[in-house]
Order: sequence, then C-alpha cells, then structure tokens
Amino acid sequence: MLLFIAWWTSRKAGNHDFFLGSKKSPWLIVAYGMIGTSLSGVTFMSVPGDVFKNHFMYMQVVIGYFLGYFVVAFVLLPLYYRLNLTSIYSYLQNRFGVAAYKTGASFFLLSRTLGASIRIYLVLMVLQHSVLDAMQIPFALTVMVILFMILLYTFNGGVKTIVWTDMLQTTGMILALIITIYLIAHELNFSFAELLQAIHAEGFTQTFQIDNWKADNFFLKQIIGGAFVTIAMTGLDQEMMQKNISVRTLRESKKNMMVFSIILV
Repeated sequence: MLLFIAWWTSRKAGNHDFFLGSKKSPWLIVAYGMIGTSLSGVTFMSVPGDVFKNHFMYMQVVIGYFLGYFVVAFVLLPLYYRLNLTSIYSYLQNRFGVAAYKTGASFFLLSRTLGASIRIYLVLMVLQHSVLDAMQIPFALTVMVILFMILLYTFNGGVKTIVWTDMLQTTGMILALIITIYLIAHELNFSFAELLQAIHAEGFTQTFQIDNWKADNFFLKQIIGGAFVTIAMTGLDQEMMQKNISVRTLRESKKNMMVFSIILV
C-alpha cells in the first residue's frame, strides 16, 4: 500500500511537488495524518506507563498542546505564508543571516536523525520480539527492509507522498488502539462500561494536580510546558510544518491546524 501511494503521488512530480506538494494538499487529510506523526509508536507504548504512574494527569500537558497549536495557527503559519517559505528556516536567514539559517537547519537534521532512529529502533524491537523472532527473521534484516521501504516511498514523491502515508499511519494507529482496548477488556472479561468503572475505581481518572504548586505535575506547569513543547516541536519543526505549508491557502492551513488540535485533545 505504501509503495502504491508513493508511485501514485510521484507521477510527473517536480521540485515544487516534492517540497510543497504543488500547494494542493487537502487540509483535512493533512490534519488527520498529523495525528499519527505527532503521536508515533513510542507515544503508543510510553504514555500508558505514564498514566499508570501519574494517573490521567498527562491530560494537563495535552491541554497545553492545544494552546500551543493555537499559537502555531495564528502566529507562525501567517508568517510562513506571508514570506512564501519552502524551508521555515529561511526566515532565520532573512532575519539573522546565513549562520543562523545553517545552525537552525543543522539542529533540525541532527534532532530528527536521532529521534527517528530511536523511534524506529523501539518499534522494530517490539515487532521483532512479538512476531518476527518466531519466524526466525534476523533483526538486521528487519531494519534493512523497513529502511529500504521508507527510502522507496519518500524518495520520489516527497511531501505529496508523506501527506497520504501519514493518513495511512494514523489509521493503523487508531485501529491498533481500538484492538488493544478490546483485547484488554476481553482478557479481563469486562464490558467497556465495566472497564471504565474499574479505571475510575483505581483512581486513574484523576486529571488535575491543583493542591501542591511545587509538584512537577502541578497543572499550570504542565499546561505551560505542553504549550511550549508544541510551539517548538511543531511550529518550529520543518518536518511538521512542511505539510502544513503545502496546503493551498493560509485559511485552510489554519483550519487544518485547529481541527487537528481538537481531534488530538
């Protein structure tokens, strides 16, 4: 499916298509696909552990995410569209010079290389131990095949391909979440309503920490922190913003960002 999407989106693709998708990316598809990009398989594995430790207080950070996406939509996106940028770090060059541009772009490449490597490694380790070890497939072969597929489906199509493969990734993640919840309820012999009651009875639904302002998870700290994380990791990140500035108009791009933030929360 990924390779078919890559072939379909890369037909007659030039540089403008590769970097900006000809400014024709459907805003709703971009919004939906960003869910999978923002969460990733690592989030899928790590957040339940945080909920077990800190109950539902992670929701405080998520509320901060929403405020951050509001800043991205109404402060950063208008700036990027007004300057008609292909790389958002071109703003640094225009404002502060070539050194600032190269520094920003270099830190982006370094952080994305390290981050993507860790995410791929963790997800492939789960896949290897849960499925592929039983089939006696070496881990090195698994890594090479996955990396080769990623190269194939991104090399020709660029952002046009990424927009649609992100949609596929998000769909897979949502289906995995639904199946996981179903299997947990089935193993515990609970209905969905009974599962919610058990979660509430164990105290995992506690959402806000408002009693101790010195605590690390005090709600105001978490909300402000979540907002700044979003501004930095979405609004100032080339990978995330590349898809947003490939939408036809600023109005549609704002709409995409706000719809995405509401769905995510």
